[in-house]
Amino acid sequence: MAERKNDFGLIIKLLVGLVAGAAIGRYVGPALMDVIVSLKHVLGQIIFYAVPLVIIGFIAPAIARLGRQASTLLLTAIVLAYLSSVGAAAFSAVSGYIIIPHLSIPTALENLIPLPKPSFVLDIPPVMPVMSALVTALVIGIGVVWARAEAISSLLAELERVMTLVVTRIIIPLLPFFVGTTFAELSYEGRLTVQLPIFLAVILIAIVGHFIWLGVLYAIAGAVSGRNPARVFRYYLPAYLTAVGTMSSAATLPVSLACARRSPALSKTMTEFMIPLGATVHLCGSVLTETFFIMTISQMLYGSLPSVGTMALFIILFGVFAVGAPGVPGGTVMASIGLVTSVIGFDAAGVALLLAIFALQDSFGTACNVTGDGALALILEGLFNRDGQMDSSFGTGA
Repeated sequence: MAERKNDFGLIIKLLVGLVAGAAIGRYVGPALMDVIVSLKHVLGQIIFYAVPLVIIGFIAPAIARLGRQASTLLLTAIVLAYLSSVGAAAFSAVSGYIIIPHLSIPTALENLIPLPKPSFVLDIPPVMPVMSALVTALVIGIGVVWARAEAISSLLAELERVMTLVVTRIIIPLLPFFVGTTFAELSYEGRLTVQLPIFLAVILIAIVGHFIWLGVLYAIAGAVSGRNPARVFRYYLPAYLTAVGTMSSAATLPVSLACARRSPALSKTMTEFMIPLGATVHLCGSVLTETFFIMTISQMLYGSLPSVGTMALFIILFGVFAVGAPGVPGGTVMASIGLVTSVIGFDAAGVALLLAIFALQDSFGTACNVTGDGALALILEGLFNRDGQMDSSFGTGA
């Protein structure tokens, strides 16, 4: 019962931060916006500084607990993330060929109000990039398994406890403020009042696509695991709302872990392995969205949709880039710009329009990403932990 109250309290705080930020951003002047931008910068620095530590603190101990299954599990998880991204992109492309020719989409964007540069800048660089942290966690975890290093395994367990306290007592309390400052920026720039009405139809289609793909993932997860998928996704609302505000799988990771841990269908080991890994390699919502937007912009600026062959090649390669893209705001689209220009043939105008539209909806794609991680964790439960042998007990959620 206490966990449900915590869930409810976090949801309320996130919603209050979102609404308050949007309202404040609409009415404040440049001076106060300067303060908000500076505050967001500092909060972001703290959160993103902790993300690599969280990844190491959870993935490495999880791999150490997995023992000899670690290598097979890791390869399977990455393949699942790739297949999910490619499947989401293929679904989006097919939908694009059916829907886009019947849409009437404006071709111009209104100019946005520029944000003031923060007058107070406190840079707290992470000890390493997210991908470096992921590789470090994998190397340490697998090395401990190979060496059977019990002393280091015990140290990793202590690190896990430390990072759990950091997440629950520092990172999660800061997130509602980070969400509020993010939406204040969007409102001040004019994205919520100018760009949103222009691209509302396209964005709504993409969001519907997110939920359809999540339904597919969780249906597959339920079939593979033999467990009710509702016992996972029912706990994901706080993570979904957090992702809407942070626009970052990495920044949402603490809440995603907290949500997955409450699921009675997911084991502790699988949760702490797949959820941090998924925040880095599983970006199905962002891939689905970008694929649909690319096709829309192609029709808008160049008068036709890309050919089926071009889209097939793009999707296959895009899946690889998505696995390697950082789970930070705009990470997917930035990682894929080379593909967009070389395979699809976009010029500078096309890339600029893609970045603008993608930024407007990035939060919803991220929310799909993190919610989909729960489905992949459930699939892995069915493949490697069907009888619950990895942990002596499951989550405490009802």
